[in-house]
Amino acid sequence: MTASQAKVMDCEDEGVGHGCMDDELGFHLRRSQVAAFKHFAQTVTVAEGITPGLYGMLQVIANTPGLTQSALAEAMDVDRSSIVKVVNQLVEKGHIVRDAVPADKRSYHLRMTASGKSALRRIEDAVMRQDRDFSAALSDAERTTLISLLKRLYR
Repeated sequence: MTASQAKVMDCEDEGVGHGCMDDELGFHLRRSQVAAFKHFAQTVTVAEGITPGLYGMLQVIANTPGLTQSALAEAMDVDRSSIVKVVNQLVEKGHIVRDAVPADKRSYHLRMTASGKSALRRIEDAVMRQDRDFSAALSDAERTTLISLLKRLYR
């Protein structure tokens, strides 16, 4: 029996066969992302009512003064037509406001509100706690190495 066949049998013993996906990086990245998002939902979303996507957008808005909705869509790799819904959610939560761009009435700058800044600090604390909890199986050195390796794949 080959090592690959043994892996398939191991998976089948668990009731699910993944075949050659067990050796595919993308498969494990996706499973890790699903696990991370599930943990985020069970901790941060429950406590703060914010999803990983909304949290990421808040971070970009807070750290990029004068950002337009279009630039946010591009930065987050989100379709421009769907960014309006997301921005509306952040506006409804009172975290951000839209300011019309004087030179282009169809464009809006996004900025944090005072309550949004306060909420973001609280959310950041919750995210850092859940992130450390999620990655507790890794040593600090392993965690740093994993982050460094992952960055090399998308930069």
